[in-house]
Amino acid sequence: MNGLMNVIWIAALVTFILIEAATFSLTSVWFAVGALAAVIASALGASVAVQIYIFVGVSFVTLILSRPMVKKFMSHGYTPTNGELDIGKNAVVIERIDPVSGTGRVRLGGVDWGAKSADGAPIEEGETVTVTGKGSAFLTVSRSYNN
Repeated sequence: MNGLMNVIWIAALVTFILIEAATFSLTSVWFAVGALAAVIASALGASVAVQIYIFVGVSFVTLILSRPMVKKFMSHGYTPTNGELDIGKNAVVIERIDPVSGTGRVRLGGVDWGAKSADGAPIEEGETVTVTGKGSAFLTVSRSYNN
């Protein structure tokens, strides 16, 4: 039985390492350490129940002891993207926004963007609008009522 358990624990260990390598989000490294401890316990002849307790215990203790420290070193705060920084800003319609014809342009910070109306209603040239969303080459806007 311990031979089979060795294979199971090694497979778990490899799986947790691959998940961690793919995500770099510190979601499974503690389980990899627990699986390694369980492999060692299995190799030393521990029962399946003891192996499971060791896996859970070592994973939990490793998580509790290391996660706050690791998060401190990895936490650099959230930095919004340029697109997120534009949401909420005002722009001026420089070409009528017309969902039926698919036209519309706005100027935001000196840059011209394709635009579409958030509510699907046309917006006339010269109106001030607020950016509510941003795609790769267009802005989603709504009328600004606080001009």
